[in-house]
Amino acid sequence: MAERLVGRQAPDFTMEVVTGDGQEFGVRSLSDYRGKWLVLFFYPLDFTYVCPTEITALSEFAADFADLDTEILGVSVDSVHSHKAWISLPKDKNGLGPVNYPLASDITKKVAADYGVLIEEEGVALRGLFIIDPDGELKYEVVNHNDIGRSVDETLRVLQALQSGGLCAMNWQPGDKNL
Repeated sequence: MAERLVGRQAPDFTMEVVTGDGQEFGVRSLSDYRGKWLVLFFYPLDFTYVCPTEITALSEFAADFADLDTEILGVSVDSVHSHKAWISLPKDKNGLGPVNYPLASDITKKVAADYGVLIEEEGVALRGLFIIDPDGELKYEVVNHNDIGRSVDETLRVLQALQSGGLCAMNWQPGDKNL
């Protein structure tokens, strides 16, 4: 039986990252995001088909997330060198191009396992997306089959609902009253 993560402290992590422009390597830990909201999302692999649609869509809305005091971190089991190569390759050559947030390497697959999204027999992560609050509590998770992309609009809506501080009815939208 799967362990519940929502409502608990998010599993800690430390991973190597490459900046969204592919120019610098570094390390990010969960503690680096203390005091901010974090959208942590997993995708299966670099150089695939559905993944770049999600990564670039989140990148296009990075300023909207920043306006909500929220950072984004993308994660796959690829190395930071693979991430850099994908970012550096033009889109018309199956590249990703620059994005507005870092990509992390979970090459050991430990973080994907800790977040319950590792497909062990394939060695890749499911499409898991987690919203972590400024105190490190995991507030939201959604996990999709790898054939199905996620929705940036829904992620933003849920983030704003969480930040509203109240009870939000079904189909709540920013500006709606809480229950």
